[in-house]
Amino acid sequence: MSYEAIALLMFASMLALMLTGQRVFAAVGFVAAGFALMLYGTGGVEMPFNATFSLFNWFPMLTLPLFIYMGYILSESGIAEDLYRMFHVWMGRMAGGLAIGTILMMVIISAMNGLSVAGMAIGSAIALPEMLRRGYDKVLITGVVQGGSSLGILIPPSVVMVLYGVIAREPVSHLWLAGVGPGLLMAAVFCVYIYVRVKVNPALAPALSDADLNMPRADKLRLLGAGIIPFVIFFVMMGFFLMGFTSLVEASAVGATAATLAAWWKGRLTRSLIHETARKTLAISCMFLWLILAALAFSSIFNGIGAVRAIESVFITNWELTPWQTIFLMMASFIVMGMFLDDTAMLVIVAPLYVPLVDRLDLGIDGQMIWFGILYTMTCQIAYITPPFGYNLFLMRGLAPKEITLVDIYRSIWPFVLMMVGIILLVMLFPGIAVWLPNYVYG
Repeated sequence: MSYEAIALLMFASMLALMLTGQRVFAAVGFVAAGFALMLYGTGGVEMPFNATFSLFNWFPMLTLPLFIYMGYILSESGIAEDLYRMFHVWMGRMAGGLAIGTILMMVIISAMNGLSVAGMAIGSAIALPEMLRRGYDKVLITGVVQGGSSLGILIPPSVVMVLYGVIAREPVSHLWLAGVGPGLLMAAVFCVYIYVRVKVNPALAPALSDADLNMPRADKLRLLGAGIIPFVIFFVMMGFFLMGFTSLVEASAVGATAATLAAWWKGRLTRSLIHETARKTLAISCMFLWLILAALAFSSIFNGIGAVRAIESVFITNWELTPWQTIFLMMASFIVMGMFLDDTAMLVIVAPLYVPLVDRLDLGIDGQMIWFGILYTMTCQIAYITPPFGYNLFLMRGLAPKEITLVDIYRSIWPFVLMMVGIILLVMLFPGIAVWLPNYVYG
């Protein structure tokens, strides 16, 4: 059997196992272990074994549980709820102010957590009921929460970028800085869309009454102080890191410690809070570790048989695609896969195929692999909210109030998907949106 046929058989076996409903890491790891034994005999065990130790020797992996812990303790302690109340009072008089405040809250939650799950849970539990009670259009606000929560994997500290950095062997700090420009641009576009749409059709977001917003100035300032805590935590954590006072791992420890102290200062640091936060942190961290191990084992076998060279030959030699045509084809495949797979499954599938190939393309971009990592992360955002298998769609269905139906959820996401696609095209055409900041900071 040719190596090309073996590569196709590996790929097809992995997809077939995923379709059976098996966990992603189990399907990928089983295929990697099975083909290692078939191709190389008992000595093939060394390949996934070495991949495991290459992961455990990668020091920045320590940031993963620390950032997850930081996000969960801020969420479980109610500090995120204080943040939303601040936006409610200070932005309520603006057209669509609560919806715009929800997007801004999602940006800050993203900067505290790095996952879309926390943003979705907080938005569904806090923002949706408040906006529904005040007469906001349910389709509009459902899209706002879903689109805003997807920012969690683009704005640093992003856990998905940590996974990409592990597999592509790229500095996580560079990836985080590269996500700042596209992430803030996307949030700004969302806010402008909400403002314009509400101006055109004010019935979508009725203005709040004076009774809702009238509050003594002292209470407003006190609420502003409560909402500033997440800002302080983020800027202390990232500021020390960017100024060179702390390493990446030390910065994550600073963030986790600051979040714990904030919960203590608010009087909410209890035994049950610590227990619940630790349980969720352990569950999410272990899930990601198993996924990374399976992906590294699979890619070591896949690359070992020369599959990447075969794909390069198909794209560039047989199909005679230019480097940019190859990138556009990859991005189109990402968007299609995003309708059926989550971000981690996509990364496991495409990393062995695309990452080595992108490294060989001559696109003339300084920081090409960092730029491609941002493109991948942005398409993951689409994967979260596109039917039929968008993860956030099902999460929203489980968390949203009863009056929001599945049809409402599906209708709500398309304007945000189109805006995301447009920003992806902008970053493809103008790579500086992503790579300027890491190139400026790190030279």
